[in-house]
Amino acid sequence: MSHDHSSHPHSHGFGSNSTGHQNRLLWVLALAVFFAVAELIGGWLTGSLALLADAFHLASDVAALAISFFAAWMSGRPSSSRRTFGHSRAEILAALANGVGLAFVSCMIIYSAIGRFSHPTAINGLGVVAFASAALVYEGISLWILHRGAQDNLNVRGAFLHVLTDALGSLGAIASGLCIWLFGWSWADPVTSLAISVLILVSAWRLVREALDVLMEAAPAHLDVDEIRCAMNALPLVSGTHDLHIWTVGSGEVCLASHVVAETDATNTEVLDAMRRLLGEKFSITHTTIQVETRNREDPQTDGEESVCEVACPE
Repeated sequence: MSHDHSSHPHSHGFGSNSTGHQNRLLWVLALAVFFAVAELIGGWLTGSLALLADAFHLASDVAALAISFFAAWMSGRPSSSRRTFGHSRAEILAALANGVGLAFVSCMIIYSAIGRFSHPTAINGLGVVAFASAALVYEGISLWILHRGAQDNLNVRGAFLHVLTDALGSLGAIASGLCIWLFGWSWADPVTSLAISVLILVSAWRLVREALDVLMEAAPAHLDVDEIRCAMNALPLVSGTHDLHIWTVGSGEVCLASHVVAETDATNTEVLDAMRRLLGEKFSITHTTIQVETRNREDPQTDGEESVCEVACPE
């Protein structure tokens, strides 16, 4: 029985695409600081809870974006002899912190909105519309800056969700301001705040769940482990596989490790090349560690030592 821990030649570095993410986050952070101050002043002048809620949420974005920026910088640092996978998980921790922060802010808004039903206050509806419209401009620019990075990076997605919920909050503030200005419906302000809070909670839960999946080394949601196992077993040079593990180090950085039992007439190099092509071309998994085990069918003693995982694969 032979064991081969060889792999294919490629760079195993992580976090090499962080510079673009850092630039996006830095631009949005600068915009957030400016508009957070503007909205806080606007909410204080108009007396609108919806505008103040959106402003405090925007203020929390400044801290969240700062954390995201720091995490993006950390993830770009090279690996070391102690941290052999690099610092990619810093971005996952930042995403988790952002999700928890979103949930906390939404709970604060809900508490304040409930209080407004029993103790309504006078609100300048036209002022709310003016300040919220200005904030919506910032949020639209920020979403445009972040949208590309949000597709493949959980840390940037967390920042994107923060800004997206802000945009929804601004739209809600505009709607409530118009209702108060045109019809005198003061109840529109707390109702809008509650609706915004529910949307924030949903976004927060999704972000926290994705971050925890990475930290718990769950298989990526877009990959079917059974399908991958069956595809590996279906290779002509392969007798079976076992100890298959698929996990994510950082955003979009998928790793796979597995034991592969080769047919008696197959060389380790042939098996590794076939696995590399299959996993890379069909499943876009390029960071792999394959241990090849040669199964000697003529030696029943050796044959009995191999542990081969057999699964029911579709024809």
